[in-house]
Amino acid sequence: MKKRQPNSLAIRFYGDKTLRKEAAAVTEFTDEIKDFIDDLVVTMYEKDGVGLAAPQVGRSLRIFVVDPFWFKEDHIKNPLVLVNPKLYGFLGEVELEEGCLSLSEIYETVPRAEKVIVEGMNEKGEKVKYEAEGLFARALQHEYDHLDGILFVDKISKLKRIFIKKKLTELKSTTDKDGNNVG
Repeated sequence: MKKRQPNSLAIRFYGDKTLRKEAAAVTEFTDEIKDFIDDLVVTMYEKDGVGLAAPQVGRSLRIFVVDPFWFKEDHIKNPLVLVNPKLYGFLGEVELEEGCLSLSEIYETVPRAEKVIVEGMNEKGEKVKYEAEGLFARALQHEYDHLDGILFVDKISKLKRIFIKKKLTELKSTTDKDGNNVG
């Protein structure tokens, strides 16, 4: 049987209703789910992201992919897939600038834990556990938030949100009457 070529998926932008939903758990690893994970990985790299969550491409599922170092280390790709993740063990705090594929051209300083532990399943349905720090920990927290309908702009001060309100309004204006948009 010939292996399917992964497809690039359209990114949903701020204002899309899928970005604000709590994502549903994956209950079985079907071929469709495996294909979707492949598509998610391809899309993350194509869009130059360090992570991408299923809600960002219009699927309300508890799946995300991260590879926070591929752009630094000779572009060696080593995607990490997490299905139904649980995040805990938060240690320390550091404030660094973040961006998001769903909030194009918006960057703000966001406080995050310096170290975290994540457990979940990989693309094969096998249990995995990672202890992460630095950019890896930040990427995990950012993508995990997407699974709960939280965007990084929700974690900044009201004053900072006032300064980016025009950009947020422009992004939201791409949303149709049903709360969907595609970039």
